[in-house]
Amino acid sequence: MAISTTYNPNAPSATTGVGSAVGNREDLSNELAILAPEETPLLSLCSKGSAKATFHEWTLDKLKTPTTAGISEGADVTAFEDKFAGKARIGNYVQIFREPWLVSNLQNAVNSAGPVNAAQAEAKAMRELKRNVEATICSDNDRTAENGGGVPYALRGLGDWLDSAGPSDLDSNYRTPTASILTGAPTEITLNDMIASIFSKNGEMNSLTLIAGITLRKRVAEFTRTDNNASETVYNVMQDATAKRVTLSVQVFDSDFGIVNLVNGNPDCMPAATRGYAINPKYIGFNTLIPMGSQRLENQGGGERGFVDMTGTLVVKHPQAHGKIVY
Repeated sequence: MAISTTYNPNAPSATTGVGSAVGNREDLSNELAILAPEETPLLSLCSKGSAKATFHEWTLDKLKTPTTAGISEGADVTAFEDKFAGKARIGNYVQIFREPWLVSNLQNAVNSAGPVNAAQAEAKAMRELKRNVEATICSDNDRTAENGGGVPYALRGLGDWLDSAGPSDLDSNYRTPTASILTGAPTEITLNDMIASIFSKNGEMNSLTLIAGITLRKRVAEFTRTDNNASETVYNVMQDATAKRVTLSVQVFDSDFGIVNLVNGNPDCMPAATRGYAINPKYIGFNTLIPMGSQRLENQGGGERGFVDMTGTLVVKHPQAHGKIVY
């Protein structure tokens, strides 16, 4: 015998002669899933400040090498030193970040799932702008000055700041040491060597944060399983069986020269899955010339429109206080 069913081979375009299914109501959830990594750990780690010009500058200085020589009794002071002879002045250009949006009048008026309207478009643009900033901070970009001919202001990314051979405008006395930059897949030994190199420059028991790409994070997690050498010595992990759980994730690397907290970098913003930045939060910042804001523009008949923007720059207060992993 005939039976009414929900199956309708002619739906959704047909409206007559298609049976009972033509009257079935749509079931569309109001939830909106955004399938993209949204976290900005490096930007969040930066201290926040303000810039006052398109070229933001700061100074560096260091102490001279200690001496163990004694002074003869009764000796007069006949030689003097300029204690600021090695002082350096460095800087970074600001960069303008902008995300425009547009929603038609009809789309803004209808009741949509999601929803899809001007307010949501504006909010989404802000979220995308933060990812743009994160990607630029993580990049190997060099700084550029506006030339009036199509080249905009651009900030220097962390990948270029942390370079033992440059940048050319950075005094060689303040460049990141070669030992603080790992160019091969890290092992427990080489990672500890990198942290030791950072310690040798600032003398602090560092509390570093390693912003790590996916492949690098997995590599460090392998420290709990093998020694990453040809012998492949296996580490034994003892855990209470009553918990019914085996934890192999590495959240903290406790070295001889400080603690390193591991954080997943945004995979859409890191230059590579093998890239990592060992950051001392005391010596990095992001300063804004124009804070993030939103601007609504005139509706010229097509619909609501506007943009969100901000202008700021990365401040690497001392390149020798950080490390980089790139392989």
